[in-house]
Amino acid sequence: MAQSQPETPESLYAAREPVFPKRVSGSFRNLKWVIMIVTLGIYYVTPWIRWDRGPNLPDQAVLVDLANRRFFFFWIEIWPHEFYFIAGLLVMAGLGLFLFTSALGRVWCGYACPQTVWTDLFILVERWIEGDRNARLRLHRQKKLDFRKARLRLTKWTTWLLISVATGGAWVFYFTDAPTLLVDLFTLDAHPAAYTTIAILTGTTFLFGGFAREQICIYACPWPRIQAAMMDEDTLTVGYREWRGEPRKHSEEVKAGAEQGDCIDCMACVNVCPVGIDIRDGQQLECITCALCIDACDDIMAKIGKPRGLIDYMALTDEERERAGHPPKPIIKHILRPRTILYTSLWALVGVGLLFALFIRSDIDMTVAPVRNPTFVTMADGTIRNTYEVRLRNKHGEERPFRMTVKGDPAVRVTLEGTPYETVTVPPDSTYNQRVYLQAPPGSDAANRERTDVRLWIEDISSGERAYKDTVFNGRAN
Repeated sequence: MAQSQPETPESLYAAREPVFPKRVSGSFRNLKWVIMIVTLGIYYVTPWIRWDRGPNLPDQAVLVDLANRRFFFFWIEIWPHEFYFIAGLLVMAGLGLFLFTSALGRVWCGYACPQTVWTDLFILVERWIEGDRNARLRLHRQKKLDFRKARLRLTKWTTWLLISVATGGAWVFYFTDAPTLLVDLFTLDAHPAAYTTIAILTGTTFLFGGFAREQICIYACPWPRIQAAMMDEDTLTVGYREWRGEPRKHSEEVKAGAEQGDCIDCMACVNVCPVGIDIRDGQQLECITCALCIDACDDIMAKIGKPRGLIDYMALTDEERERAGHPPKPIIKHILRPRTILYTSLWALVGVGLLFALFIRSDIDMTVAPVRNPTFVTMADGTIRNTYEVRLRNKHGEERPFRMTVKGDPAVRVTLEGTPYETVTVPPDSTYNQRVYLQAPPGSDAANRERTDVRLWIEDISSGERAYKDTVFNGRAN
């Protein structure tokens, strides 16, 4: 009896087949050019925008000041205790991604994702240096490394490397004063962390944009596997009108005498695809809905005198209607539906909440931390004293005098360490630590009770602005 051969385990990873997209023109390709220019311009230029903040703050419009734990965005300054603003922006970004995905599929991946933008830029450089798809294919299949191939590859890789260095360099400029850091980088006076960050980002940009490309989208990015939860049968995404295009020119049905569909099997849609798939095979995980196949197919349809839209943005419900001979639903009905309205409402709600919190926040603030060891001290005259560490924040651009008072029990008095007065001067745009004592005379209710609720107030003497924190005064509990 013949023994069965052991089955070879199926590989979960397919070796990469290089993709050489063909140049294409059209409305979607033009849109991608505009988005690429705008996003790259914002990324590279933003650290160099100056913003006058006075003598005590950096004059950089957008700055993540890790040393002082603050974030500057034009006229907005976010302090460490206001991290909820950053958290809110991240929530808005997530809801925005859900909204666009539910309405238009993976438009983020196809147009604005950094991996897509830098890959487009690297492909553009590759096309300028090595030529369009056919020329690059011939160069790739050429086994012999002659002078021409070496020159073209070296030129391309050098240009990619320069773009990668600029990418890593632009990133570190967001974390310190850009002009100063640029000089320090060239004079080798910059912190080693700056050189390390630039080196890492240079390497990843060079690798991801030049060689990995679509592999990052297919294997490394989790979004293709999550997006299905955001989409439904009314989501507009790139699709092929099979009922109109089939049978194709070279199919067996046409050879048998059947009437040919509009698709002439020219492979234009495949040749322009940056991930190398055939959209006519249906929806696929690899598709980033960049719509370049729409531009390529529309161009071919115009040349052969057929209606445009063989490949188009469409929804599953449109497919059912068109197969039945009915026109597709208006785009607005695909966009405005319960799922997208819910995402839009949540997005707007978080945005309005952040704006409200931004406009009502005070320019002075404080935190109060009672000293617990000991909880109170009995003075020689029987007075009970509690100690507190108070952190005063002055967000103004000049120093301000703060007066401190206490409310809760009329017998409790406040004194400040280092000064006989109830006022302290806080430096501009900074945090000032002040030790504060609350004292209750012997025989008072606060001295005899175990705990007394009190409220510490600070007042900006210059502007009259006030802030408070509630705390507890500890007594002897007689």
